[in-house]
Amino acid sequence: CNPSGSILTTISVVIAAQEKAGDSKMSNLTEEYGFQDLTYERAEHDRGAVVTVTLNRPKVTNALSVRLSDEFARSISIARDDIDAKVFVVRGAGGNFCAGDDLTEMASGGWGVDANSVIRRVRIYQDMANALEELDKITIASVEGYCVGGGLEITMACDFVICADTVRWGMPEVDWGITPGWGGTTRMARLIGRRMTKEINMLGALHKPQRGVELGLFNRVVPQEALDQSTKALTELILMKNQQGLRQFKVMINRGVEADLYTAQGFELMGAGLTSAVLGAWNVPDGDDAHGWTAYHSGAADRLIRKRRETARDFWTD
Repeated sequence: CNPSGSILTTISVVIAAQEKAGDSKMSNLTEEYGFQDLTYERAEHDRGAVVTVTLNRPKVTNALSVRLSDEFARSISIARDDIDAKVFVVRGAGGNFCAGDDLTEMASGGWGVDANSVIRRVRIYQDMANALEELDKITIASVEGYCVGGGLEITMACDFVICADTVRWGMPEVDWGITPGWGGTTRMARLIGRRMTKEINMLGALHKPQRGVELGLFNRVVPQEALDQSTKALTELILMKNQQGLRQFKVMINRGVEADLYTAQGFELMGAGLTSAVLGAWNVPDGDDAHGWTAYHSGAADRLIRKRRETARDFWTD
């Protein structure tokens, strides 16, 4: 899975040339947004902005404390409201992605002292992962080192996952006497099936990255030294795309996989119609173009929208 000679390498050369020429403008907004346990960077490109969030607790392998999790959820909300941002990249500081939930904090009562408090905390994490999955941006997890438990759950909510060959991943919760709460059994089963999800969770082994590619959890494995450039290459390729098309693909695939075939095909039908409208074929002969909102706001006494409303208002109401 070395990207040498691939289109990713070609695009990497383009990125390097653009950065040298000052094609992108990077802003570190960490302090502006008051983040303490992550960094928030925003790079402006000609075709849109790229947000990079780095989980920044390297001394504890970027374990997800309550504060870091709350900050990560807030970073997702900030990116969601940034209409010019097209790509959202998640990474970890210090050579590791994320070791999952902070078990020391959890054991000391950081999640609360009773079952309801834990349930409330898990719901916050579930909302965070759902918000990440539902972002109208393309999301990329750029992963190195340890990616376990909650860290792996973050990757499963992303659209693309690029791993360095140093990665070790898994769901070790079983050996700590706990169970995953926000994707380790649910999203994973949808990605790789029940049987393999049981193996990953019930055995708790730590796997090499290529195994994740084989199962369908990751997209690519690259040499450690190529991770940053490969992530930039993918980002640049995504920025070249039709962004409306990417947004439609994301909705159709994410929602369609949770639905039966005919319902999912309905998403495709409506997507095809929206695509045609965006491309200019929006005028449907028997639609409301001639007597819809424009006519409604005109106030004309003979407008069709008033006539059909008057006709329908008392129809079959006896």
